[in-house]
Amino acid sequence: MVKKLASLLCGVCFLLLASCAASPEKVREKIDFNDGWRFLLGDEPQAEEVGFADTAWRALDLPHDWAIEGDFSQDNPSGTGGGALPGGIGWYRKTFVPDKADADKKFRIVFDGVYMNSEVFLNGVSLGHRPYGYITFSYDLTPHLKWGEKNVLAVRVDNSEQPNSRWYSGCGIYRNVWLVKTGAVHVAEWGTYATVSEVSDAQADLDIQTRVANESAMPAQVKVHSSLLDAEGLIVASGETDCFVEAGKETEVSQQLKVGNPERWDIDTPYLYTLLTEVVQEGKQVDRYETPVGIRSFSFDAEKGFILNGRPMKINGVCMHHDLGCLGAAVNVRAMERQLEILKEMGCNGIRCSHNPPAPELLDLCDRMGFIVMDEAFDMWRKKKTSHDYARYFDEWYERDLRDFILRDRNHPSIFIWSIGNEVLEQWSDAKADTLSLEEANLILNFGHSADMLAKEGEMSVNSLLAKRLAEFVKVLDPTRPITTGCNEPNPANHLFKSGAMDIIGYNYHNANIPDVPKNFPNKPFIITESNSALATRGYYRMPSDKVTVCPDRWDKPYYDPTFACSAYDNCHVPWGNTHEETIKLIRDNAFISGQYVWTGFDYIGEPTPYGWPARSSYFGIVDLAGFPKDAYYLYQAEWSDKPVLHLFPHWNWTPGQDIDMWCYYNNADEVELFVNGKSQGVKAKTPDCLHAAWRVKFEPGSVKVVARKEGKVVGEKEIRTAGTPVQIRLTPDRSNLYADGRDLSFVTVEILDKDGNLCPNADNLVRFQVEGNAFIAGVDNGSPISMERFKDNKRKAFYGKCLVVLQNTGDAGGARLKAVSDGLRDAEVSITAE
Repeated sequence: MVKKLASLLCGVCFLLLASCAASPEKVREKIDFNDGWRFLLGDEPQAEEVGFADTAWRALDLPHDWAIEGDFSQDNPSGTGGGALPGGIGWYRKTFVPDKADADKKFRIVFDGVYMNSEVFLNGVSLGHRPYGYITFSYDLTPHLKWGEKNVLAVRVDNSEQPNSRWYSGCGIYRNVWLVKTGAVHVAEWGTYATVSEVSDAQADLDIQTRVANESAMPAQVKVHSSLLDAEGLIVASGETDCFVEAGKETEVSQQLKVGNPERWDIDTPYLYTLLTEVVQEGKQVDRYETPVGIRSFSFDAEKGFILNGRPMKINGVCMHHDLGCLGAAVNVRAMERQLEILKEMGCNGIRCSHNPPAPELLDLCDRMGFIVMDEAFDMWRKKKTSHDYARYFDEWYERDLRDFILRDRNHPSIFIWSIGNEVLEQWSDAKADTLSLEEANLILNFGHSADMLAKEGEMSVNSLLAKRLAEFVKVLDPTRPITTGCNEPNPANHLFKSGAMDIIGYNYHNANIPDVPKNFPNKPFIITESNSALATRGYYRMPSDKVTVCPDRWDKPYYDPTFACSAYDNCHVPWGNTHEETIKLIRDNAFISGQYVWTGFDYIGEPTPYGWPARSSYFGIVDLAGFPKDAYYLYQAEWSDKPVLHLFPHWNWTPGQDIDMWCYYNNADEVELFVNGKSQGVKAKTPDCLHAAWRVKFEPGSVKVVARKEGKVVGEKEIRTAGTPVQIRLTPDRSNLYADGRDLSFVTVEILDKDGNLCPNADNLVRFQVEGNAFIAGVDNGSPISMERFKDNKRKAFYGKCLVVLQNTGDAGGARLKAVSDGLRDAEVSITAE
C-alpha cells in the first residue's frame, strides 16, 4: 500500500511538471499511412512522376498482398514451393498534402515490409531501393516535401524474378506504413535500448541507452528524462541527464534506473512496463518516445537447459512462416493474435520467426501474450537456395539489414535468441571458398581488421569467418542475448560450429545425433531449432496406424500418391524428420535440451512436401491452413499443458466390419477405456514409450466412446457417433463483437452436419456466402493443401466436413449478417456487431 501511494504521488507530480513543460501540440506523431492508395499490377514508365494519371488505378488500403488475390497455376514461376501463385511488378501511389504549419517538422516514412525489391519515390525523386522483402526500412521525406501542396509518394515493387523463396512470400506493400512526425531534435529511429543488468525480488537495475538526433542547423543542449511506468501508468523509477548534441549529429546518453520490487515478465504473467523518454530543450518538451520493457532473467545452461527467472523449463515452441492462410502475407493483427491464441491453448510457449524478420506487430503480441521468441534474420547467406533469392544481394546488404533488424527488435522482452541463419549452405566446405586467401576473405566479408589478425584467429575457413562476422556484428548491437543458427549438419566440423561464434548449438532435426551433443560440444547449451517435419492432412487416416510412412524415401526423390494426403495418426514424416511423439520423449528424457521449435505450428502456403502440383501448401502444421487443429494438436496439449485433455479419433463413419484404429490423447487420468456401442474394447494407459492409447476394433454403425478414470473415478468421457446424410450447416464465429476499425476480423467456422447435429466427416459440399451490413468477406479456406479454389471468393467447398469464412469490419459501427447456403442443405445465418 505504501509503495502504491508513493508511486501515485510521484506520478501526480510528474504529470503536473509535464503539463507545464509540454507544448499544446503533439511533439511526436506516428500516423497510420495505410489508407488511400492506388495500385496497378504491372510496370508503367514515369509512374513515379507527380503528374502521372493514376485515376484508373485500383483504390485500396494497405497492407496489401496482390498474389493472394490470384489463381493457382502450375505455370506461375514461383512454383509449388512458392505457393503456385503469381508474382510480377506492381506500383502504389498515394497523394497527400502536408500542412504548412508543419514546415519546421521532420517527416519520415516507415515501411514495415515490402516484398520485394522496392524503390520509393517522393515527387519523382528516388529516396532509395531496398531488395530484402522482410526488412523494415524508412526514408526522410523532409527535403523533398512541398508544404501546403499536393505531394505524391510512389512505390515500385518488383517480385517478377522467381523463384526467390522456398515458401510463399506474398507480393507488395504487405506490412504497415507509418508517417513519423518529429521536431528537429528527437530520439533517433529505434533510438532507445533498455536492458536489465541485475534483477532480484527486491530490485532490478535497468540500463538505458538513448540516441538523441539533432537535425537542426544549430547545436542543442537538452535534457533526457527517462521514466519507467508500470502497467497502471504509475512511475516506478526515473532519471534525468543533460546532453549536448551537435548540429546534424547524434549523441548517446547512458542512464540507469533502480526499480524496486520488480514485476517479472514470464510466459504465464508477461508483465510489461513502459519506458517513457522525454527530450526537453529550453524548458520545452520536444520529443516523447515510448519503449516496452519486460524485466526478466534467463540463461541457457549446458546441463540444465533453459532457465527463466530462476526456474528450469522447456521451450515448447513452434516455427511459423508469415502468411495468414487465406489472407496471404498482408498483415492483420487480429489474424496473428488468433494464431497465437490457438497455439497458447495448445500449451505452446515459444515462436521461431522462420526464416526472416517478422512483422513488428507479431513481436508486440508475443510480448503481451508470453512467448519465447527466436528471432531470425536470414534463410541464406552468400550461397543461394533458389534462382533469384537474397543471396545475390547478401554481400552488399547484409550489414544494413542485420543492423536494422537488431535495432528494431532488441527491446522486445519476448525475444530470447537471435538466429543469424537457417540451414545456410555455408555449413559445408566449398572448393572455391576454401582456396581464397585471407586477404580476399577480408575484402569479401568487409572485416574491420587486417588479414594478419584473421590469420591469428586460426586460419578459419571463409564460411567460419562469415559466421563469426555476423555474430560479432550482432553482439555489438545487443550483447545480452545468445546467438544461434538452425543447422542441418550436426558434425562438429560444420563451419558454423567451428567458428566458435554460436552461443547455443542449434540442430534442425538429427534426433539420432542429439545424445552426443554434450560430448561433441562440451559446455555449450543446446536447443532443437527445428524438429519433426511430421506430415498430416486434417481428417485423413491411413491404417494400420502402427505402420510409419516416410515420404519421400529420400529428400531429393519425387513422391507420388494419388490421394495427395498424409495420415493424421502421427505415423507419417519426412526422411530427415520424426514423429511428434519421438521428439517429445527425447526432450523429456534429456535435461540438457533447452526445448524445441516444431516445424510447424500452422500449415503455410507453399512448400507442399512431399507432393508436387497440384499440392500448393504445406502438410507440416499441427494446425491446418484454416486454423483447424489436426489431431496432433491434442497430443501437445496433453503433454505441454495442464488443461484437461481427452481427444478420441478418428471419426466413426466407415465400412461395416472394417478394422479401425482408434487413438486417444489424454492427461490428468490413469487410464482410458473404449466402448463400441456400449461394449468395452479394453482399458489402456499411456507408457513412457507410448504417449497415446490405441485400440483396433471392428466398425459397426452407432457410437464409439472413451471413458477416462483417475484413481478409479470417471473424470471424463468423449463420444463420437456415426453421422448420417448431410442436412444442415452450422456457423460458429470466433468473435461476435468486433472493433469498428476497418481491420478487425471474425473467423467463422462452417460445419456440415446431419439431422442430429453430428459432423459429417467426409462432407465436401460447396457452401456459398452472403453478407449484409458492415462487414465483407476477407477470405475463405478449408485447410485443403490441394484445393484450387481462390482464397478471395464468396464460396468454398467443405474439406472433411469443414470450411472457413473470414469477415472483416468495413470501418463502420453496426451489425452484419452472414448467410450460408448449399444445395440440399438447410441454410444457416449468424450475426456480428462492431462498435
